[in-house]
Amino acid sequence: MPTATLTSKGQVTLPKAVRDALQVRTGDRLDFTPSPDGAFRIEVRRENPMSLAGILYRKGRRPVSVREMDRGIERLHRSGR
Repeated sequence: MPTATLTSKGQVTLPKAVRDALQVRTGDRLDFTPSPDGAFRIEVRRENPMSLAGILYRKGRRPVSVREMDRGIERLHRSGR
């Protein structure tokens, strides 16, 4: 039976056998639902990358080029932020 240890930060690494059985991948979210008997049901919630389409859209705002983003990052680095 696979086992895991809770770290001082409250983190657990899922053993490979468990990851394989749940078919979880990096970035997947796990939902834990308690049962009356004290056990927990684990469900994998996968985010569809397409669900993020348009999330940063603001009406009236013009798109920013990569060059403009790079300049902004460079200004922040120079200012020490």
